[in-house]
Amino acid sequence: MLRLSKRSVSTFLRSGDRSFRVAKAATSISRSSPSTTDAKRVETEARWFSSLTNGKCNKTESLPHLNMTNYRFTGYRYESSAAAAAASDSSSQAPPPAEKFEYQAEVSRLMDLIVNSLYSNKEVFLRELISNASDALDKLRYLSVTNPELSKVAADLDIRIYADKENGVITLTDSGIGMTRQEIVDCLGTIAQSGTAKFLKALKDNKDAGGDNNLIGQFGVGFYSAFLVADRVTVSTKSPKSDKQYVWEGEADSSSYTIKEETDPQLMIPRGTRITLHLKRDDKGFADPERVQKLVKNYSQFVSFPIYTWQEKGYTKEVEVDDDPAESKKDDQDDQTERKKKTKKVVERYWDWELTNETQPIWLRNSKEVIAEEYNEFYRKLSTSIWTHWHHPTSQLRYGEVEFRSILYVPPVSPMGKDDVVNQKTKNIRLYVKRVFISDDFDGELFPRYLSFIKGVVDSHDLPLNVSREILQESRIVRFMKKRLVKKAFDMILGISLSENREDYEKFWENFGKHLKLGCIEDRENHKRLAPLLRFFSSQSENDMISLDEYVENMKAEQKAIYYIASDSITSAKNAPFLEKLLEKELEVLYLVEPIDEVAIQSLKSYKDKDFIDISKEDLDLGKRQERGERGSCEKEFGQTCDWIKKRLGDKVASVQISSRLSSSPCVLVSGKFGWSANMERLMKAQSAGDTTSLEFMKGRRVFEINPDHSIIKNINAAYKSNPNDEDAMRAIDLMYDAALVSSGFTPENPAELGGKIYEMMGITLSGKWSSPEFQPQQHMAHSGNAELLEAEVVEPVEVDGKK
Repeated sequence: MLRLSKRSVSTFLRSGDRSFRVAKAATSISRSSPSTTDAKRVETEARWFSSLTNGKCNKTESLPHLNMTNYRFTGYRYESSAAAAAASDSSSQAPPPAEKFEYQAEVSRLMDLIVNSLYSNKEVFLRELISNASDALDKLRYLSVTNPELSKVAADLDIRIYADKENGVITLTDSGIGMTRQEIVDCLGTIAQSGTAKFLKALKDNKDAGGDNNLIGQFGVGFYSAFLVADRVTVSTKSPKSDKQYVWEGEADSSSYTIKEETDPQLMIPRGTRITLHLKRDDKGFADPERVQKLVKNYSQFVSFPIYTWQEKGYTKEVEVDDDPAESKKDDQDDQTERKKKTKKVVERYWDWELTNETQPIWLRNSKEVIAEEYNEFYRKLSTSIWTHWHHPTSQLRYGEVEFRSILYVPPVSPMGKDDVVNQKTKNIRLYVKRVFISDDFDGELFPRYLSFIKGVVDSHDLPLNVSREILQESRIVRFMKKRLVKKAFDMILGISLSENREDYEKFWENFGKHLKLGCIEDRENHKRLAPLLRFFSSQSENDMISLDEYVENMKAEQKAIYYIASDSITSAKNAPFLEKLLEKELEVLYLVEPIDEVAIQSLKSYKDKDFIDISKEDLDLGKRQERGERGSCEKEFGQTCDWIKKRLGDKVASVQISSRLSSSPCVLVSGKFGWSANMERLMKAQSAGDTTSLEFMKGRRVFEINPDHSIIKNINAAYKSNPNDEDAMRAIDLMYDAALVSSGFTPENPAELGGKIYEMMGITLSGKWSSPEFQPQQHMAHSGNAELLEAEVVEPVEVDGKK
């Protein structure tokens, strides 16, 4: 077996990135006496290792006894001793064996990734450190059950944060379990190795442990978030298992750290851990006591242990005021007046510890034990609103091995100053993991955006988060949670709709009706829950909105569909020519007067096996056979007239048909079955980035319907039979089309031309109606476009028998 001499043990230091490589002997070290150079090298190596092992390295011992496996920041290199053997036997011609290396992690680069890439928000450093402190307190409380001596030194379990704004230093102290020297090396000296994870594994392996644990950190990188804001971190810790207190110190841009024993009596702590952050120049603003208090309330409000922050306080007291010399002299002259001391109120300022996490997580309590005022108070703190909530269902749900709790609120009014309907990322649900705030910024992952008005919290022990706890990983657990939360939300809204006080839901619909309509578009899976909550005006209820259930109850026996019309207002909807026949038959029609209504109804398609029918589109079937027979006879009589009108209108319409929806109007322009309605076309034109290509395609499907019972259509039919080429008849068709275009809700392509035609017809109709008789012929000729000028012949008088 080959042996390595001490010459083969070498230390490689690179000054560029402060990384290093330590050569490690693969076999036992030779006992041969070293040379002078070797002795100096071994002494240097011993001093370097002594800085890591707090002076406990014995330079006379062999290096393998240093147990380098504990120093995970160090890479290793394995070298073969074949070269030494070859040197002793110069006659050997065997090729040198290949060298074997281990991959080395650039510690400085890894630390840079953790600090600058893993976390997107610097302020989470305090959340991570408080979470670690909470874990330490949880461990102590758990272990004290079987070993009360651990908590004997200091009974109070709390976390205290001191912020020194002037020097830019934050100190966080907990009275938890603390760490021994070996635990410091294992947990703080190794990236991504978590003491919490080890503790949880030990609990799992121990069959007699039983019970649930509530520890937070399992990734082992939370501590290093301190370097987001600090360039130097000092950790002083005392474990009840050890009689010594140790200090760990590291810098942000260094790949090494130091551990030493604490000897200063003023810095001693009875038990626990004290972390001191020396903030960077640009991040010293975090040392403001008020900012620290705000971060604690935002991220760690519901940590089960009390958190105290060092805050400035004040109290009012009365102090004496010195008398004015002039008034004192006057009082001395008046012996009969009793002299009274003058005082004033001043505020005395002082610094003291203040409990920051006062609010308790009421979702962890039994809902039967929580009174309404507690729910109201929690909602006001959750939403920073003066309004009280409407409903507050709590739930404890379990899915496999995952359990979560939630509490949801329906606010009485919509948020002021913003429109959450178009907000891509909802901030209504605050996600907690073991009572530690994670995030409220989700893009529909945990709660759909159309329910963004609902406020609440979700707390879980086993959510699949990423290492930085900032991203909720997509999984079936998350999908299950979302499904259950949405169901709870719909139960709340349904409860409001079924309330005896109808005004409650009317108020809710006024504030959040658009959200539910948006849900019809985005959430097809919940159409059955959304549809009963919708409300619309109708032809039989223009003042009070009705539900779809009420519409179905009022349907005629022969009615097979739910009819609707989309418009910009109730007035224009009820005066549209499409409703004439339906109103005669007392068929109810829904009025969709908001821009989102039509898209929402089209997304639903049907309700309780009743299809939604737009009465402004072609092929409207009202159901009676007798009417269909009458329509067939009219098509025979007016069929050629329809073709003649289609020829005149050309590409403006797809076809000309006999209408079954008109009773008083001569004609109407309806949309194609799969085309845009007039209301939708108007909305699309109003879009700043509308697609004009698709708009032109959808416009081409218009159908011109005529009413064969109207006098104008009968005259047009007579004109076709007598003189199909008559110019007045052609102009009448054009004007009739333009009038139908406007009455049907479409926008005329040339409003000026339409205005000219109307003025011309008015001139003919009103010619001489209010004028004096002697001027009527002249006015009639002036207004007649076909009037011809007649030339008069002048006749000279002729003399007959001398007389003219």
